[in-house]
Amino acid sequence: MGAFTTTYLGSLRCENLHEQSGTRILTDAPTDNHGMGSAFSPTDLCALSLTTCIVTTMGLYAQAKNLQILAAEARTLKHMSSDPRRIGRIEVHLNLTVPEGFSDRDREGLTRVAHTCPVARSLHPDIVQDVLISWSIR
Repeated sequence: MGAFTTTYLGSLRCENLHEQSGTRILTDAPTDNHGMGSAFSPTDLCALSLTTCIVTTMGLYAQAKNLQILAAEARTLKHMSSDPRRIGRIEVHLNLTVPEGFSDRDREGLTRVAHTCPVARSLHPDIVQDVLISWSIR
């Protein structure tokens, strides 16, 4: 179980403490919602959570299957909807670099993991999840 403490700092900002590690993350309302946009917004973190969960779960899968991911880099795009204001779509553009000899079956396994990580399964079904994977061989 994760435990976190949030302190409201005023001006639509919060400081969030990860109690186990002591790591702190600031959040701020986005500029299109009366904030300063000086830190991740709560919906930014939600969208980013999908990406980091995908990459982490792929790493776990690769480790369990004794596969090597040489590099992974992703870009996340969050698209908001209105009425009600919510996340409407999350795009994840993931570039994976794998060694020669990486089989189609290995790619299929990692792709399946990308679409079934815990955050992907936790998000509301109305949120469109566009996960695009580009493969590079090194």
